[in-house]
Amino acid sequence: MDFLHLYNKMKTLFNNYINTFKGLSQEVWWLALITLINRAGTMIIPFLSLYLTKDLEFSLSNVGWIMTAFGLGSASGSWLGGKLTDTFGFYKVMVYSLIATGFLFVGLQYLKTFESLCLGIFLVMLVADTFRPAMFVAMSSYSKPENKTRSVTLIRLAINLGFSAGPAIGGLIITTMSYGGLFWIDGITCLLAGILLLKVLNPKKTTTLDDVKVENPKSAYKDKLYWIFLISMVLFGIVFLQYFSTIPLYYKDVHMLTEFEIGLLLGMNGFLIFVFEMPLVKWLENSVYTLTGLILFGGILTALSFAVLNISSWVGIVVLGMLLMTIGEMVAFPFSNAFALQRAKRGNHGEYMALYSIAFSISHIFGHNSGMQLIDKFGFDFTWNVMIVLMILCVLLLLYLKRRLALKTEKL
Repeated sequence: MDFLHLYNKMKTLFNNYINTFKGLSQEVWWLALITLINRAGTMIIPFLSLYLTKDLEFSLSNVGWIMTAFGLGSASGSWLGGKLTDTFGFYKVMVYSLIATGFLFVGLQYLKTFESLCLGIFLVMLVADTFRPAMFVAMSSYSKPENKTRSVTLIRLAINLGFSAGPAIGGLIITTMSYGGLFWIDGITCLLAGILLLKVLNPKKTTTLDDVKVENPKSAYKDKLYWIFLISMVLFGIVFLQYFSTIPLYYKDVHMLTEFEIGLLLGMNGFLIFVFEMPLVKWLENSVYTLTGLILFGGILTALSFAVLNISSWVGIVVLGMLLMTIGEMVAFPFSNAFALQRAKRGNHGEYMALYSIAFSISHIFGHNSGMQLIDKFGFDFTWNVMIVLMILCVLLLLYLKRRLALKTEKL
């Protein structure tokens, strides 16, 4: 009897989980699969700081500047992607971005000098990140208005499923084949994603499920409240991105973890998001909380993920930190994306979503480099304290935004 009760309970939970995915358009599912293939292939990104320090023997200071080139390319690509999307449409931008990025990733492994790597990584990210605003506009065009947040979440699930598998496999490839194999896999998967997009997505079937054209559109550059949101996202991004540049070094240098163990720890983040994010988002969508309130709560959890690292030298604390960051990420990012999409209804979608992408690109410019420089000069503990302060500033900005929106009776 107990077994039957447990079986029925598990069946109910499974059915409820499946129901959270219902109602999304076929095109959004294809976009998610394309994103999954693309993201699973970007295995080199979380290992880039390790590759530059261990294989190429660059100093932390030089790695910081190379990662700044990464961010500059990302910001430039996001801006360019928004402009190209509003001019030529999302379909062409996504196709050309994926295919060109594939070739560039393969070529990146042959660059060995500081100057060539700065230029090469800038160029790779310039081309690769034109995809992001185009993908967001595509997703918005293919989604019913009531499904936009869940559509965003499905895309994030695809990203994180790819990210959960990617680092784990990437760590194994590094230990058996060296870093060179990762560049080839990154390039090939980008090409495969581009070919799949050409095969399965029809640009003429962009549905009119939600008209993305706005009469007399308001410029995103004149939307003051949106700028407050963007600044908070830059701060959030600077802190969050430490998990993909300085935190892997912390795992290796302080806790003596191997690349494979680091890959598994990063993979845990993606796996937890894949399993729990959609039900969590579905539940929070039906709650009384505002979008800005949810983003704010995610920021608090992310700050705590750094605070615990300075509490103890016990290796298990890194798992607790990763769990806190993962929950914060699951709460904050789907609803920050939803906020940007809702705000974009008043102007050009490409422009709004480009600025949203650029906010995180700016985080790449300053986040990796500042983290590397701080660690080089002051150590890990001091760096984590700085990240906590930045996260507190982010939370205060979001609190101000929440109150301003409440005064305007906008539930965002």
